[in-house]
Amino acid sequence: MADDTDGAHDGDVTYGAEAARRSYPGFGGRVGRTVAGSEPWWPPRPEPPAGAPNIVVVLVDDLGYADLGCYGSEVSTPNVDALAARGLQYTDFHSTPMCSPTRASLLTGLDPHAAGVGTVAHADPGFPGYAMELADDVVTLPETLRANGWATYMVGKWHLAKDSDQSDAGPRHSWPCQRGFDRFYGFLDGFTNLHHPHRLVEDNSPVEVDTYPEGYYLTDDLVDRAIAMVKAGKASAPDRPFFLYVAHGAVHAPLHARADDITAQAGRYDVGWDEVRERRYRRQLELGVLEPGTELAPRNSEPDNDVLPWADLPERERELYARYMEVFAAMVASVDRATGRLLDALAEMGELDDTIVVFTSDNGASREGEMVGTTGYMVHLTTGDDVDADHDRLDLIGGPQTSPHYPRGWAMAGNTPFRLYKINTHAGGHTVPFVISWPAGGLAAGERRRQYAHVADLSPTLLELAGVEPLTERHGVAAKPMTGRSMVPTLRDAQAPAQRTEAVYEMIGHRGFYRDGWEVVTLHRPWTRFDDAEWELYDLTTDRTELRNLAEAHPEKLAELAAAWEEAAWATQIFPLDEGTGLKYLLRPPRTDRVREPLTIWPGTPSLERWRSAQLIWLRSFAFDAPVTVAPGDLGTLVAHGDQSGGYALYVLEDLVPALAGNDGRGHMTVVRGAPLAAGEHVLGARFDAFERDRWRMSLVVDGEAVGSADVAMMYGMAPFEGITVGRDPRSPVWWERHVTHGSFPWTGRQGPVTYLPGPTAPGMPEDVIDVLRAMGASFE
Repeated sequence: MADDTDGAHDGDVTYGAEAARRSYPGFGGRVGRTVAGSEPWWPPRPEPPAGAPNIVVVLVDDLGYADLGCYGSEVSTPNVDALAARGLQYTDFHSTPMCSPTRASLLTGLDPHAAGVGTVAHADPGFPGYAMELADDVVTLPETLRANGWATYMVGKWHLAKDSDQSDAGPRHSWPCQRGFDRFYGFLDGFTNLHHPHRLVEDNSPVEVDTYPEGYYLTDDLVDRAIAMVKAGKASAPDRPFFLYVAHGAVHAPLHARADDITAQAGRYDVGWDEVRERRYRRQLELGVLEPGTELAPRNSEPDNDVLPWADLPERERELYARYMEVFAAMVASVDRATGRLLDALAEMGELDDTIVVFTSDNGASREGEMVGTTGYMVHLTTGDDVDADHDRLDLIGGPQTSPHYPRGWAMAGNTPFRLYKINTHAGGHTVPFVISWPAGGLAAGERRRQYAHVADLSPTLLELAGVEPLTERHGVAAKPMTGRSMVPTLRDAQAPAQRTEAVYEMIGHRGFYRDGWEVVTLHRPWTRFDDAEWELYDLTTDRTELRNLAEAHPEKLAELAAAWEEAAWATQIFPLDEGTGLKYLLRPPRTDRVREPLTIWPGTPSLERWRSAQLIWLRSFAFDAPVTVAPGDLGTLVAHGDQSGGYALYVLEDLVPALAGNDGRGHMTVVRGAPLAAGEHVLGARFDAFERDRWRMSLVVDGEAVGSADVAMMYGMAPFEGITVGRDPRSPVWWERHVTHGSFPWTGRQGPVTYLPGPTAPGMPEDVIDVLRAMGASFE
């Protein structure tokens, strides 16, 4: 009988020597009939280059150029100052003029509009430069680093996802863990309450907090989490480098700080913003942050941007405004202390010397408190100034019962020596501190660099230092190449030329373009045409603070740079420009229409996300019903929407008294009470009837009948800031006194689902408002 063991077949099964030549698609080993007769193979995993450093980027929110000690501030920042002393301090570094765009540029190495995030991520108007999420064909720094073997961690503020995508329903494609981070702990929104954060997220899931512990403070929590992430990673894989992105919520409003930090600043700002600004300027010259001959810009006097002389203010206002700045300074000090704790932890682990550490800000100091500041940040821009109400809460400023923002005079001091503020394309809007340290990488210590650089340069710089190339595709799609320029030559050599010679800026209609020391810039007024007449021209080599407009003296240079801005704007997706009608914020994809339909929320549902909740009540009448079964002794919260910065809630109080409460965001409570309820089943609820453009008639409803009402200010914009919760009033409460006595004041009885019924828009708000605004704005095309 013939020996056929080398080639026998039985159906599709191959036996003998031929089996030794078989494998599976994509498998690099050899597969026999047994494990012993096979050769294993494991798909390779990314390995970082030999000697790869750790990378830490600390991004502070709304920190001005002059707000750190090493940049001239009177605020004590010993940890950041020490970081600068063992590294390099850039004196001509630029962000974008607003938070979300800077974050997009930092993480992608692109101009922000090219990355899809041309302004703050609270809109979705349907244009590529304003998608309000990172584009699919854009690669992030953590995506590249993770693909090359780094662990990637983030804590803090994200603000790179559409507000409509931040609910539990997502989608999550532009959340941190989908854009390159292994771990995330922080918040997706643009800001939060630092004492009682409104919605923390861990990785891809909201963290449902009922009541924060006494003394909780977000800045400390974020650094605790950052240190824990690094320690956990190093415990499991000691040789694996990490990238840590710490994006603080501070020092953005609401201005919140620990009581002891505020006390430490007492009296320091009684001298006022003019004197503080002058002192900072002199200190900048002494330190060498400013070159000799640099002039201090005069007090801001541009229309709608002006600041009053401190000496001309009434004593009552000076007292109030000084308190705001004491809290802001306390926030800066807390960020410095947190930075020190992080660096100390890295040093204790033996990781600090081989860690590239970057410390910077996302834009200039903010003018959002406008002329007089506020203790009610969420409602200030919609309900106006109330200095008397703010002064009445003087001792509460900085604590959990207020949501303050300082007046723009302090932002002017924060941006010393420059003009204007955050959102502006003048220097005060985007000239920010920048410190970088890497002892093991051979970077010099205690030196300054005066070369022009931009936040889009950071990703290519870090990748070059790390020894890796950026990814060229993402999910099979060719990626836009980074347009930022590596700063490495200037890191290595103080005399090296600036690697960036051009930069384009745009923010809500303000425009700017830099080329080789020259700059054109506009201070655009809404509802006016975009034309060449508004361009200003400056030679920054001799006029760093933009004091001498050379537009008439050098018309050819102005025309050259204006044309360059136009070309760059088309190349980076800046168009269409915001004409100031507000249309950009009203345009939404049709799929979002469903968020204004009736909604049922069951007891036990985690708090509904802020934006999703607001759509049920935004600029319209609305009502809700809350069926309950009450028994003697029952009490608690049936529905809560909002917090100490403004909101409303429905309660059953002692003796079964139903109550509907409204908080105006400035400490004033309006409470409508009904007669005690009989034991048994009831349908409680509320009606908010929009009887004026910005007023509601708030009615308590018991079993279908209105039993009392009061007129209150309508909330819109960012208020109510906490989303809707059924059966309790968690975190920052609508009613502070009930929080003090009862915590989240949970309902003790039985409760059915709450149904929200959005009603007609407010008077004066036509249903076709988008068409009306489009027609009005078309004349500026």
